[in-house]
Amino acid sequence: MKSIRKVIYIISSVFLCYGVSAAQGLQFERNLGEGDSLRMKYCFEASVETYLRALEYAQDSLSRLLVEDRILLSENGKTMSEFVYEPQVVARHKFSIQDFYLYYPLKDKAWHKVPNVLDSLSGGIVNALYAPEGDEVIYYSAADKDGIRNIYMTSRIDSLWTVPALLNEHMTSASDEVYPLLSADGKSLYFSSSGLYGVGGYDLYVSHWDDDVREWSVPVNLGFPYSSPADDFLFMDDENSGHTLFASNRNCSPDSIWVYVLKFDNMPVRRELKDPEKLRSLAELSPDRNEKFEGNEEIMTDIPMNRDIERYMEHMEKVRELRDSMTYYMEVADEKGLSDLQSRFDESMKVLQKIEMDLLFKGVVIDPDQLQSRADSEIVAERNGFAFTKKSMGKGLEVELVQPEPSFDYSFKILPQGQFAEDNALPGGIVYQIQIFSTVTKAGIKNLKGLSPVFEHRTSSGRYTYRVGLFRTYNDVLSNLNAVKKVGFRSAFIVAFIDGKEVSVANARTKEKDVSEKRFYEVHVRPLGGDIDRVLMEAISQQADGKDVAKVVDDDGVFYVIGPFADKDKAGTLATFVKAMGIGDVSVVQMIKK
Repeated sequence: MKSIRKVIYIISSVFLCYGVSAAQGLQFERNLGEGDSLRMKYCFEASVETYLRALEYAQDSLSRLLVEDRILLSENGKTMSEFVYEPQVVARHKFSIQDFYLYYPLKDKAWHKVPNVLDSLSGGIVNALYAPEGDEVIYYSAADKDGIRNIYMTSRIDSLWTVPALLNEHMTSASDEVYPLLSADGKSLYFSSSGLYGVGGYDLYVSHWDDDVREWSVPVNLGFPYSSPADDFLFMDDENSGHTLFASNRNCSPDSIWVYVLKFDNMPVRRELKDPEKLRSLAELSPDRNEKFEGNEEIMTDIPMNRDIERYMEHMEKVRELRDSMTYYMEVADEKGLSDLQSRFDESMKVLQKIEMDLLFKGVVIDPDQLQSRADSEIVAERNGFAFTKKSMGKGLEVELVQPEPSFDYSFKILPQGQFAEDNALPGGIVYQIQIFSTVTKAGIKNLKGLSPVFEHRTSSGRYTYRVGLFRTYNDVLSNLNAVKKVGFRSAFIVAFIDGKEVSVANARTKEKDVSEKRFYEVHVRPLGGDIDRVLMEAISQQADGKDVAKVVDDDGVFYVIGPFADKDKAGTLATFVKAMGIGDVSVVQMIKK
């Protein structure tokens, strides 16, 4: 009996201990969820107060960080409420998330499905990229090695395309950037991001091209009502038609998305709008209630309209939406959601078939395929003459990329245990590093979070500064910045050096471009026997494809110089050919024009 009581006592003690922790966790989740709900309703002041209550129940650093991020979103919302635009809504329509972009007034057959040669990641919110035939530059979103989507650019050079490059540090966050779209004049780039300054989900941004510095400017959030606590995508200004379009999943099921059409305004006036109810109402972007903008009642202009046909079209649209939803749930493998939809789909099909039979008895014959085809091709809005017209999807993307030319061999790694550099001295030339933190005390291995190699520098004030990596190009350091942020150094930033002296990143990038334009390659051959016989020399000359072959004498004897080559890979191909002859030592040497 005593042993039973002892077991009951132990179980009770454990339950009491874990019960307190569980209660705290439950209260944390409740406050966090309530804060999210208030933020989604534009109640930013109230959401901050609720998040602060959640912070009191946070049991670890990750939970606190989660709440602090949410508070920042609400604080951003309060600031954005001071600069709100009230556009004139022309039309809106709800489309499937799978192909909503095809209803934009963009070039036909310009959207290409992923995965493709530029974007290898399929699934998620992005399933296509925009690359019109004939364009010389492509801006697109693709996943890096950590699965985070960034914006890349590639440009055509003759029949090849340059190695894709990230745009700059300002447009690269620790989260995703998607659906970039260049303005008609090429001076503005619109895109969505879930990692830049915003109010949650994906917000809309614009960056402007600066001709003076030849760079994209710091992106600016387009603000309310374009951005919202939901997900907002694919902004475009169509000055020719006088319309602005963007898409959003606000007030939508997971498989659908609104496309809004607004009157284009090149000088928008913004004002303060703090009232949550008014902000929510504005964010709906609903056209006038006394006019029909969301349907497709005018599609069948060649068939006399009556209530039976209207009912048929309404149910056909419902069946179509359910079909699209089922496709979505099949792709995400949600069996429960698919089962529920299947029942609704079957019921709607029965209603549709009954209406068809009623029409048939009345002598009205309707071709369902023709109706569906018309519904897919054009959805007409009854105001300002705007029509949603569905474009065709392009074929597989055919882009042949130039093979990348690594300009250096660096050893940046993320290991189970970080490593300090054996020598903190920086090599000559242009070097980029990622500064991870600065402290008054000397850091240890555990502070590095697996990064290697980490360089330590002590400033004149006695502080210790820690930087990771040796990167010879801005593109290389930028492509690794997210990886450093992801391991926990969220405030990490890029620094630059020339010949060991710290300079601004802008100065280093300018110097890098100058050096790149002067770079070329030579193949150096040092024969073992002191010379190359005539037959082998003719074979080398033929393979060199017209390049100069010069005989040079130095302190070590005779060697031959073949070049110049603008392409390192072509120089490497010739070097491999010469090595196969067994003539002697062969190397590819990078040269810089004086």
